[in-house]
Amino acid sequence: MPLYIYDIAPDGTSTPTTDTAPTGARGYRWFHYDLKDPALPHWAQTHLHPIPAGALMQTETRPRCDVHEDGLMLNLRGVNLNLEGPADQMVAVRMWVTDQTVVTVRVRRVFAIEDLRQQIEAGAAPTTSAAFVEALASRLTARVQTTVFELADQTDALEDAIHDDENAPLPDTLASMRRTAIRLRRYLGPQRDALMALAATDIPAGSNPQHRRELANLAMLTVEELDGLQGRLTAIHDHHASKAAQAQNRNSYILSIVAATFLPLGFITGLFGVNVGGLPGVDTPAAFAILCVSMGVISGVALGVMRWLKWI
Repeated sequence: MPLYIYDIAPDGTSTPTTDTAPTGARGYRWFHYDLKDPALPHWAQTHLHPIPAGALMQTETRPRCDVHEDGLMLNLRGVNLNLEGPADQMVAVRMWVTDQTVVTVRVRRVFAIEDLRQQIEAGAAPTTSAAFVEALASRLTARVQTTVFELADQTDALEDAIHDDENAPLPDTLASMRRTAIRLRRYLGPQRDALMALAATDIPAGSNPQHRRELANLAMLTVEELDGLQGRLTAIHDHHASKAAQAQNRNSYILSIVAATFLPLGFITGLFGVNVGGLPGVDTPAAFAILCVSMGVISGVALGVMRWLKWI
C-alpha cells in the first residue's frame, strides 16, 4: 500500500483515501510510495505506461525532466535531513505527473514532502497537479539553498581566519567542506538542467511559467555559488599548502646553511682525531686553544663566502 493517498479538489481541500485507482472523482489524486513497497511494481505496471512505470522504480536516479505523452517524468534531489546521513547524501524523489494523477516515490524520508503533506492536511493543498510539482520543487530548492548558504558562511569564516592570521593552522573541517561542495555540485548540476526543462514545458496543465522560471534561476544561482565555493575552498587549501611548503623549505635552507658551515670543521676534527703519530700540537699546551680559534675563523670565513655568493 502507498504511504498515503489524497484526493485533492480544485478548491485546495483534500480527502485521504484507500482507493488505488489512478484518478479520483475530481481534481487530482496524489500517491506517495516507498520504493521498497512490494505493491508498487504491480500497481505501476497495471495503471501506468511501461516507461514511466520503469522510471518510478529505478533504484539509482539522476535529476531529469522528460515529457511522455500527456504526463511528466520528473526526478529531483533534496538535501538529506534524516539523522542517518549527511546533507550532501541527497535524497531522491521520483515523480509521474499528469493532469489528474501525481505519483511520488522515495527511498528515504523527504522532509519537503512531509511539509507539503502538512499543508495539504491543513486544507491549503496545491489546486492543480502542476501547482503540486512547483510547490514540491520550490521546497526542495529552498532547502538546498539553505545548505549551500551555510557552506558559504563556513567558507567565509575560513577566509577571515586567513586574513587575520596568515599562519593559522589548516582547519580540520576543510576536507569535509570540499567533499560536501563536490557532492552537492554533482547532483545540482543535472537538477539545474531538469528545472530548466521544467520551465520550458507546460505539462501538466495549469503550470505557472513565471514560477518555474524562477525555480530554474534559483537552481542556476545555486550551482554558480557551488562552483565559486569549490574555487574558494581550493584557494584556501592551496594557501595552507603553500605556507607549509614555505616553512619546510625555510627549515631545509637553515639546515643546509648549518651543514655547510660545519662541513670544514668536521673535516678538521676528523683529521685531528685519528690515532696516529706525528699530529702537530700534541705536546703543546696551547694547541687546543689555537685549534678552537682556527675553527672559529674558518666558520666566519665560510659564512662570509656564502654571504658574498648571496646564498644567505
